[in-house]
Amino acid sequence: MAVIVVGRGSGRTWRLRLEPRSVLVWLPVTLALLLLLSGGFAVGFWSQRSVRPLPPSLFKTWAAQIDQQRQEVAEVRSSADEKADALSRKLAQLQAQVMRLDAAGQRMAQIAGIKSSEFNFNSTVAEGGPELPISKQPAVMDGTLDSINALSKQLNDHEREMHVLEDILLTSHLQKEIIPSGWPISHGFISSGYGERIDPFTGHRSFHPGVDFAGPEGAHVHAVAAGIITRAGPDAGYGNLVEINHGNGYETLYGHNEKILVHVGERVHKGQTIALEGSTGRSTGPHCHFEVRINGEVVNPARFVEASR
Repeated sequence: MAVIVVGRGSGRTWRLRLEPRSVLVWLPVTLALLLLLSGGFAVGFWSQRSVRPLPPSLFKTWAAQIDQQRQEVAEVRSSADEKADALSRKLAQLQAQVMRLDAAGQRMAQIAGIKSSEFNFNSTVAEGGPELPISKQPAVMDGTLDSINALSKQLNDHEREMHVLEDILLTSHLQKEIIPSGWPISHGFISSGYGERIDPFTGHRSFHPGVDFAGPEGAHVHAVAAGIITRAGPDAGYGNLVEINHGNGYETLYGHNEKILVHVGERVHKGQTIALEGSTGRSTGPHCHFEVRINGEVVNPARFVEASR
């Protein structure tokens, strides 16, 4: 059996002989090719069936999660903005506080009579020491926190300076208050000084332990320093006597008063009226006998009397 194939364009012919032997040779090859083609079509078909479209519910789930995350980010950002605003307000408050402290400190330094070169609020506080490692803090809003930390340090420095100034002022004020200074009367003159003199009653030389201030009867007698009244009443030759303990061993006595205006245990301030001038006791006329004692020993009142003049 023979099969003739004729080319359509060229008219060329091919002759295929279909003998039983030839058919047996080509048949296995043909079957193998058919099987390969069939397998390829089958794989393609099943692969197309396995690729299915994603369900719409999954897209909705993803969209909801994204919205939730976006909301969380917005909340975090809003919280960060609020904290930043709070930090900014705190920073402004600290800056205002520093300015007030600067002004108060400069005024206190002026009152204390301290030179600006010795105590300058605008200069860095002198301090030092070895540098030791510290644990590193996380960086959060570094600029703002650095400013707050710097202001906090400045406030601490000013606080220490203010305490020093306070101690200076208190010490200065207390010294002025408790150390005797000035005259015990506002008007008059010194009629008798401290030390040896001619006794007005005996005419002999004697020791006078104070200074006499002559003045009009009834004139005010003032405390020359703050203290506590330890004696207030008649006392032999002193007449009506007032004694004040000023602390630190200082005592002052005021004798020959017409009337006493204070009582034992009373606290008096510098310049307070404690009595009215008179001539009680061993006296020749209205005057105030003024004494100063330190640790119980009589001293010359002259330097205390002239201290405020």
